[in-house]
Amino acid sequence: MNELNFEPFFLSFRLAATVTFILFLIALPLGWWLSQTKNRFKPMIEAVVSLPIVLPPSVLGFYILYALSYNSPFGSFMNEYFGIKMVFNFTGLVIASCFYSFPFMVQPLQGGFESLNKNMLEASYIAGKGKIKTLLHVALPNIKPALLTALIITFAHTVGEFGVVLMVGGSIPGETKVASVAIYEYVEVMDYKSAHIYSAIMVALSFLVLLGVYMFNQHQNRRLRVI
Repeated sequence: MNELNFEPFFLSFRLAATVTFILFLIALPLGWWLSQTKNRFKPMIEAVVSLPIVLPPSVLGFYILYALSYNSPFGSFMNEYFGIKMVFNFTGLVIASCFYSFPFMVQPLQGGFESLNKNMLEASYIAGKGKIKTLLHVALPNIKPALLTALIITFAHTVGEFGVVLMVGGSIPGETKVASVAIYEYVEVMDYKSAHIYSAIMVALSFLVLLGVYMFNQHQNRRLRVI
């Protein structure tokens, strides 16, 4: 067995942190709008947002790869005019992971906003606060469990991605070789000891993440019952 290289974990965490930050900025206004709107196209938008949950990663990865490749209009434009290559690099991983993890950020936020007391929101509007101030100063502070769930689950889900990142990023050490890809490669060469170590770390991290979310939510529910 070769000496274990933990660089894929650091790359996975860097990718997950970047994706979580980007998706929070995008999903916050979208989740708020979906929770408040009565637009007739809302079910269609929700279905589009949720597609990555049910689509096979290989299907999603294929279309993202095609959309970002040099053969596509967008990929060709970015490469020709800006010199930006969108596949088989970290940028491609971020874009692909944003698509793949999008519903895991949007749905908890939307659910949190929908659970808010409507009278509290109406009182904010009556007090003269606009929609943005109501979102940031009234709604967001009152959905802490949903917010934490969205952030942590999105981060953990991105760390554990495999199919999409493999198709869009390949396995370039230090650039696109994340932990899940490293495990796959260890299994391919029958280095099961290394695969066991990497997999055990992923299992432990996933368990700790979920345990933290459930313990926080339980604590918040107890506080609400006391109040």
